[in-house]
Amino acid sequence: MKYLRVCLGIFFLVSISSGVFAKVPEKVTMAVAQEKGCLSCHQGIEDIRDKKSAMMQLIIAKGNASGDKEGCVVCHGGNPLGLTAEEAHSGTPKFLKDNKGPQTFYPDPGSIWIADNSCGQSGCHTNYPYRVERSLMNTEAGKIQGNLHTWGIKEVQNYKVPWGNYDVKDTDGLVPQVGSDEYKEYMKVMIAAHKDQFPTELTQVPQPSVEEIENDPKLAGFTYQRQQCQRCHVGIKGREKRGDYRGMGCSSCHIPYGNEGYYEGNDPTINKEEKGHMMTHMIQATRKSVVKHGDVAYSGIPVETCNSCHNRGKRIGVTYQGLMEFPYGSPFDSDGNTQPKLHTKKYLFISDDLHHQIQSRPENPKGGILCQDCHTSIDMHGDGNIFGTTLAQVEIECQDCHGTPDKFPWELPLGYSEEFNKDLPNKERGLSEKAMMETIAFATAYPKREGYLKTTRGNAFGNVVKDGNKVIMHSATGTDFQVPLLKQLSIDKAWKSPDAEVAMATVEKHGKNLECYACHASWVPQCYGCHVQVNYGKDKKGKPYMDTDWLAGGSERFDNGQTAESPLGTHGKKSPGKVFEKRSYLRWEEPVLGINGEGRVTPLMPGCQIVYTVIGRDGKTVALNQLGKSYDEQEMLGQERTPDAIDMAPVQPHSAQRKARTCESCHNNPKAQGYGISGGVFQTRYPEDIVEDLIDQKTGKVIPKRHKIQIPKIADLDYDWSTIIKDGQQVQTVGTHWPLSRALTKEMRDGMNRTGLCMGCHREMSNEKLWSKVAEDGTLTDEQHIEMMNKAFKAYAKSRK
Repeated sequence: MKYLRVCLGIFFLVSISSGVFAKVPEKVTMAVAQEKGCLSCHQGIEDIRDKKSAMMQLIIAKGNASGDKEGCVVCHGGNPLGLTAEEAHSGTPKFLKDNKGPQTFYPDPGSIWIADNSCGQSGCHTNYPYRVERSLMNTEAGKIQGNLHTWGIKEVQNYKVPWGNYDVKDTDGLVPQVGSDEYKEYMKVMIAAHKDQFPTELTQVPQPSVEEIENDPKLAGFTYQRQQCQRCHVGIKGREKRGDYRGMGCSSCHIPYGNEGYYEGNDPTINKEEKGHMMTHMIQATRKSVVKHGDVAYSGIPVETCNSCHNRGKRIGVTYQGLMEFPYGSPFDSDGNTQPKLHTKKYLFISDDLHHQIQSRPENPKGGILCQDCHTSIDMHGDGNIFGTTLAQVEIECQDCHGTPDKFPWELPLGYSEEFNKDLPNKERGLSEKAMMETIAFATAYPKREGYLKTTRGNAFGNVVKDGNKVIMHSATGTDFQVPLLKQLSIDKAWKSPDAEVAMATVEKHGKNLECYACHASWVPQCYGCHVQVNYGKDKKGKPYMDTDWLAGGSERFDNGQTAESPLGTHGKKSPGKVFEKRSYLRWEEPVLGINGEGRVTPLMPGCQIVYTVIGRDGKTVALNQLGKSYDEQEMLGQERTPDAIDMAPVQPHSAQRKARTCESCHNNPKAQGYGISGGVFQTRYPEDIVEDLIDQKTGKVIPKRHKIQIPKIADLDYDWSTIIKDGQQVQTVGTHWPLSRALTKEMRDGMNRTGLCMGCHREMSNEKLWSKVAEDGTLTDEQHIEMMNKAFKAYAKSRK
């Protein structure tokens, strides 16, 4: 089927076979074309930006120089005087072609593969395409390294990052293209200390042959990677499912797509009943880029736009919204249906991150904040270097805005909270007198007041300023928020509870050793056990299994910026094999704690806990419920046991709550300390097949001769999925990207473990004479219990004088 890739609005594709052109004349007259240009057919389409904006004025000026008063060709190319769709959607005006603008018609000008000639053309967002192509948004290098490590692939062990989605090199050197002088110097030192995490080039993830995979089944991890995991980079449009519709490249974020994928604007050429289109032909970006849609006018990039990708892996996007995937889909709706799938999943609502919550707070107006309000341009677009992992690219920490109980943010040194076990210079970072050049040029400029706050790496937050004894965050939504400052809370003695003051201000080790979210992220999505079958056999129709290979599709590119998977409904190119995936069980409460790459205590979540089964071309199993091995982790830890490659990953889960997890949830909780749920006493029979039938209770023998194995064994798994410490040794991987990530050390575990301390008093309950002297009638409330213990503590202290 041939597809005519049409769209003089930005970023959508339509097919002739869908009847899209029912309202479009087959041919227009030259007089009409000269008068209306692209609007001869697209009359009613929304202006990409407000006519009065500087961006739109520049587009119109360039359009006039190109013979197109509306400026459509400045981004899209094409021929505004074309009399048919085919003529209009081909070629490009000479003025633009000669000045490195569009070289032909671009259905989606945001495509990273032609963005140098569209979004990144002279006078516009120059160098952004170079940066984005090397950013994690496009390479996904960290995801690739982490996932393949769990399959036991040796090339990614020892923190090596050889592969990305496509071949790419850092051709301009390691000095960042953007950022302050402080930032560039900071990154120079960081890159020198962590060369593996900042590769200078990547090659595309390979695809072994099926024969090679049958001989070495762990290589099926490459099929899993290319078919299952790599749909979320900006080099392609990705999966066409509810919640996953988006554009390519710059359009992935900056063009709004509703979850249902319908166009709701006024361009008569776009089929409003066909899924896969942008919601409206307008750019969403900063506060000054207001999108008007129906009776809603909004600014900034909605969280759900980010979640067209950030719904798997560490799931930080849907977690920020308070959602966790769950298989049941309850409750029923009024028609008796379970909930519709979103991102191909069904969800429970747990509790959204406090920054996402819309209800008003005493010191602030109603409204939540967007991802972009905290995350900087470098966090998202990169700085021109290649990053091997999220921690390499993201430049922010909680303390950058909130400070600590004894220091305001501007009093902290650069590098605070990403120390990597190094001492920091005793020098205040101060405030910045000016925003970054990119902020000034493209974002909304806010008055600096007393100065812009800085990231931990030395760049100015263009939207966060000091104003007297307050810090104000200017959200892209249009709302201004006062940021709570921990030192000010301490000065004003405004702690919400004694627990908060003790945990944050009194116990100094917490502030020095813990990430803020080690306590405040009281829930984390925990999908334990990732059971993957990669099947190279035949389906029920006798055809060899094949499925979409997102990298093969993204590697076949056309002059118009599209790739093999871009036209609606095509799903790109396919490769041998098909992935089937299941989980062991799900949890969200009281996450396990470990140490992250920066050397701080952090929540952990199941990263990729892969147990793999591989079916060959002949339909026979060549690997059954296998675990990869983490030999690099064993060498790093210097222990006798080789940890399994299944990963409990350090994470900033984006689930912060005002009420932090309780002291007991860590100090009286074996799971938090790494010993597994309830100390790892459950789910201990994985290494054996489990048969449930008539059993001889004396011998354990199965009585019927004809019986089935109910639960097949995982031979190497002699612990529960939530356990990372068994018999004093680390049994699974904790983070694959940075040398410092690991389970809590024995010293830490011994220092924090207070399990069973209730018996210090309650063992005397059997001594009726003694117990009667302290016991009272009835049952004490928690508050009364605490007060009794406090009295006992004070009496003991008095007795020691």
